[in-house]
Amino acid sequence: MGKEEQLLERWGELTPEKQERVLEFVEGLKSESDATAIITEYIPQTPLAKKLWEIRQRAIASGIKLLNEAEIEQELAERRGGYRES
Repeated sequence: MGKEEQLLERWGELTPEKQERVLEFVEGLKSESDATAIITEYIPQTPLAKKLWEIRQRAIASGIKLLNEAEIEQELAERRGGYRES
């Protein structure tokens, strides 16, 4: 049995809540690889960019989860009272 089949078999045994946690975990792994690709390509040019990049690197090293664009929009909406989960 291949890894995909194993994953699908185990997936079917999980509760919906645990399936959601698995999806969040996978998204986190994907974000980590996306962030790693960006790190190797980006070189800050201005003093402000260098400072912000250093802050970002420290945040990543400390284990803070970086948000993607959709997550940032959702957080802003929640803070401003406009987010409603249906």
